Amino acid sequence: MVLEEGARSCLLRFRRKLEEDIKPPFLMDHMISDGVLTVDEEEKIRSQSTRREQAVALLELLLRKDNRAYISFYNALIKEAYDDLANLLHGDLPRSSSDAHKSSDGCTPYVQALLSEGGVPQRPVVFVSRPEPVNRVREKLYRLQKDSGWVTVFGMAGSGKSVLAAEAVRHQGLIEECFPGGIHWLSIGQLDKPDLLVKIQSLCFRLEQSLDSESLHRPPNSLDEAKERLRFLMLRRYPRSLLILDDIWDSSVLKVFDIHCRILLTTRNRSLADSVSGARYEVEVASGLNEDKGLEILALYTQTKLQGLPEEARSIVRECKGSPLVVSLIGALLKEKPDRWRYYLRQLQQKQFKRIRKSSSYDYDALDQAMAASIEVLPEEHRELYKDLTVIEKDIKVPAKVLSVLWDLETEEVEDILEEFVNKSLLYMDNNNKPYLYYLHDLQLDFLVEQNRTQLESLHSKVVHQYQQHYRDGPPTSGDEECLYWIRFLTYHMAKANLSQELYSLMFSLDWVSTKSQILGPAHLINDYVEYGPILDKENSEVRSQFQEFLSVNGHHLEQRPFPDVVQLALSQPHSSDVYRQALLQAQRQASTGRLYFDWLNKNSVESLSRLVLHPHQGSIYSACFSHDGAKIASSGASKTLKVFKSTSGEKLTEIQAHDDEVLCCAFSPDDRLLATCSSDRKVKVWNVERAMLLRVFEEEHEEQVNHCQFTNTTRRLLLATCSNDKFLNVKLWNLNKPSSQNTMFGHFEPVNHCCFSPDDAYLSTSSNDGTVKLFQASSANEWKTISVRDMFTESDEEVHVKCSTWTADGKRIICAARNAALVFDVETSDMLLEIRTNRLSTVQFCHACPTSNLLALAFSNYAVELWDLENNKKMADCSGHLSWVQRVQFSPDGSQLLSCSDDQTVRLWETKKVHTSSAVCLKRDSDVLFNGEEIIVSAADNCNRLQVRDGRTGSVLFQSEEKSSRIRCTCLCRQPSAVALGQEDGAVQVLEVPSGKLLATLLGHTKTVLHCRFSQDGQTLITSSEDATIRVWRWQSGECKVLQGHKEQVRSFSLLSTSPADNRLLSWSFDGTVKMWDTGSGEKLQDVEAHRGAILSCHVSPDGSLFATTSADKTAKLWHCESWQLVLTLSGHQDCVRSCRFSWDGRRLATGDDNGEIRLWSVEDGSLLKICSRDGKDALDSLHGGWVTDLHFSPDDSLLVSTGGYIKWWDVEKGEALQTFFPTGTTLKKIHVSSDFSTFVTIDSIGILYILQRVAA
Repeated sequence: MVLEEGARSCLLRFRRKLEEDIKPPFLMDHMISDGVLTVDEEEKIRSQSTRREQAVALLELLLRKDNRAYISFYNALIKEAYDDLANLLHGDLPRSSSDAHKSSDGCTPYVQALLSEGGVPQRPVVFVSRPEPVNRVREKLYRLQKDSGWVTVFGMAGSGKSVLAAEAVRHQGLIEECFPGGIHWLSIGQLDKPDLLVKIQSLCFRLEQSLDSESLHRPPNSLDEAKERLRFLMLRRYPRSLLILDDIWDSSVLKVFDIHCRILLTTRNRSLADSVSGARYEVEVASGLNEDKGLEILALYTQTKLQGLPEEARSIVRECKGSPLVVSLIGALLKEKPDRWRYYLRQLQQKQFKRIRKSSSYDYDALDQAMAASIEVLPEEHRELYKDLTVIEKDIKVPAKVLSVLWDLETEEVEDILEEFVNKSLLYMDNNNKPYLYYLHDLQLDFLVEQNRTQLESLHSKVVHQYQQHYRDGPPTSGDEECLYWIRFLTYHMAKANLSQELYSLMFSLDWVSTKSQILGPAHLINDYVEYGPILDKENSEVRSQFQEFLSVNGHHLEQRPFPDVVQLALSQPHSSDVYRQALLQAQRQASTGRLYFDWLNKNSVESLSRLVLHPHQGSIYSACFSHDGAKIASSGASKTLKVFKSTSGEKLTEIQAHDDEVLCCAFSPDDRLLATCSSDRKVKVWNVERAMLLRVFEEEHEEQVNHCQFTNTTRRLLLATCSNDKFLNVKLWNLNKPSSQNTMFGHFEPVNHCCFSPDDAYLSTSSNDGTVKLFQASSANEWKTISVRDMFTESDEEVHVKCSTWTADGKRIICAARNAALVFDVETSDMLLEIRTNRLSTVQFCHACPTSNLLALAFSNYAVELWDLENNKKMADCSGHLSWVQRVQFSPDGSQLLSCSDDQTVRLWETKKVHTSSAVCLKRDSDVLFNGEEIIVSAADNCNRLQVRDGRTGSVLFQSEEKSSRIRCTCLCRQPSAVALGQEDGAVQVLEVPSGKLLATLLGHTKTVLHCRFSQDGQTLITSSEDATIRVWRWQSGECKVLQGHKEQVRSFSLLSTSPADNRLLSWSFDGTVKMWDTGSGEKLQDVEAHRGAILSCHVSPDGSLFATTSADKTAKLWHCESWQLVLTLSGHQDCVRSCRFSWDGRRLATGDDNGEIRLWSVEDGSLLKICSRDGKDALDSLHGGWVTDLHFSPDDSLLVSTGGYIKWWDVEKGEALQTFFPTGTTLKKIHVSSDFSTFVTIDSIGILYILQRVAA
């Protein structure tokens, strides 16, 4: 059989790359064992003198061989960890189906390649086939050929479930017919949520990597997001593939994989799959091997024929109780000492071990004897080393390098010792990984813990001590398996060793926060503070809560790539916080080496804004709600309980063991007498609140988990609505007086996540994974209309799941949460009125509209709660404090309070008004600043439309005007006389004395909004521009005015050509695309040019006054001569509106910023592009700058550039690299005021928070 054409051309195409990288001797070993290469051929290739020549010879030979050789070569690349090279060949893998070419384990090279790629474990060293259970598993897997579903392989510990699962898929016919998309293996074990997230992240990465580099996303940063990504990959990219979940312990873990794909799982708990949706099949694994199979294993180990086994063999198998694990341990011992059959039988028969803790499902006696015997024959020094393995967490695989640190031995020496353990069946090896990973079976670990119970503390201490010796200069940061182990488990070992001082030093260090969150993401880190909280609190509970608060506020930043500077983030913490004090010391130290850090001078002690924090449950809280009188709060979650508290004090009123599985939702009836709950156990229950008594159970009709329940808003016609993961009958209405549902709403064919009644109870809205919200008439259950939310997300082909919907108080608008947005629709027309797109990288989990105002609350998967104003599409506040994914938000009926509940096991209560105005008084972003020596004076309008003049350093208000009737749109300060001007929406301009507030002048003339105002250098003249297309030059003390007319559209800004009092020239630009020059003395127009086809968005004059630059919505920037008004250069290349520009102080460079967040640096001399600032690190959901680039300033020596957008960035001008980033609480900064020495920066964010940032000095 010749090599397929596609495979041949692939080898030729990548021949050079392969020749450069491969080491043929390693690859040829695998190819010889596959039978595609002869020993003579290997000799010939090895005889070449250099590695490169050997590679050339091997590829020459491959091109003359057949498909099998290509597949074997591909397999060998994977086994030797040449993943990048294997990916090049993957697309042209031929399918070999000939049985003649099966490898030693009965697999064709094609199957081997596929299983190896998916991480399916190889056969154990000694393998006995068990055709009967294997065929039963295969028979169930064939049932998944046409449809998704679950096959559960269950049995007690040590019964060989994992080996059976791997063996069942080692079958070409099964793969080709049922799972041509591949087999993907994931070892689970006992995990918490951060670990589970890491597992799914790596699975998604593996799946995306196999597709193409284009589809690589940033890792999902919440379980919800990970579930969506995995669903998308399994349904769209790998539609006919099998996911194998090995060793599942917990139904909540299983729910994360409930994504309508094909799944095989192994577990000890038969009923686990009851909690998921779809077809379910079961295979029970007998508690052990039958006698013949046990004998076969012993025969293989001792290399004896079955009939040649001594009579003790049968007794040994019986004593092993059929456990493959125990038979293997004894077999490995007999391999070394074949004359000890009787001795090992006696060992098994002695019951000398007494267990303190016994698991009822397993007979430990035989295992204990076999383990003890196996350890006894180890050399003494190796026995001590094996004891050290007691400290490994269950289900964790460890690379040899970790043990080489622990044992202080060379890695090669460690590998030899571990190989000895593996050969004696005392340890297992995962050889799908390079380097190999080693792990213990749960039962072996149980034995070690039992034996060494009194020494556990000292064993963990040894791990910590050895780590500290080896990593004196700081933790490993390579990101390899060894690094991942230490970063993840060092805190665990310290806690177990009771080394509280070491744990305290580590976890209260910003360096550790930075290292751990950069390598593993923030979820693991936050989990550590929760898990080890009791230990840390003994040292200092205040510092622990400060670190926790810091992570809660900044968790979403720590998920960004490029990774932010943790010290800079920490400088925004309150001055009293230990986190801030550490950061300031580090910043001062690093400033001496030229690093940039900025201290937020005017941050007042940032108070925690939650009024009340409840810790009602162990485990995630999925639902919390107010009673209709606002006096009570009910909560439910993973703990299967329902609890009721007083909303004023948090005092517990009721606790009910409500369901057999997680309680996903709870809801009060309109009169607060009843509470409804629904659960993963598929039941809906109704309770009497007062007596904590069960009144009704509806358990027949929903066949999948019930996601949400909601009563009508009034008792006029009391109904309960529920929705579920059922395929068709997924929305139901219940009358509590009837035993079955009153109505079923038809229309959704995917799970329905949420349902809620309109304020008048006329309609029920339902939100589904099919990407729609449907509105049903409550009286008839007929569908009234469908709102297609998925049509609003055209940018990618991933599925759109609508999480929930909420009605505005007037019932005219409905708001839907999907992906990272909340969309507002008109109920009558179904038109989208508004899109609230957050700049966060996480999903909106829930939304709720305030019943008494225009506020909307959003809950996010990255620990945040935000408040938005629906009228102005503006974020009003951040509620920070949660330490994990926020599941639900709800306003109290009077809108005065807001509650949020989270996976961090807390419910938080917030006072809406306090949170809403948390930044004291919010300032508007149109501001002016005077830098006067050390003094910083800021003027801006506040949210009550008063003009404020503040001392920037202290935050004290120097002057505040009364509330103005027309909105203040611009302001400017005058040094001499000390005055402030303001321009209003009605066209009026006022000048006020500072600090007395005395009205000095009212200037009337503009007919529309005043957009910009500026005093002249001597303070005698005030210039204003307006939406009425005119500019006015006022001698403001006398009221005399010159009107500069000529623009056809609004004049947003203007600039004096120089600061010299003798120069009267003024430059103005407008949305009409023209630039004009005026003489302010005479009012005469001196020059006029049509500069751009689109609106002009910014203009800047060079420091020497010879040139000016314009930027426009037409995506270009232009340079003009100030004297001749000739066009000097047109700068093209931006892909979006060019929003801002600035000349360097030496006039040699021009910086321009656009609406995609890109900054370009140009040479003024010839227009060449010098740099594009930091193109790398663009996130899929984020522009480069978190929004438009609105302002730019060079430092006096032109070495640095500062820019504003969604955040503030400082750049190295020469390299075009970002040096520092400051993340404000709000977003979209309009401009930044910079002191002349480039040390102080002033801006106001979209929430109205004022930032005075000062560069930290060494």
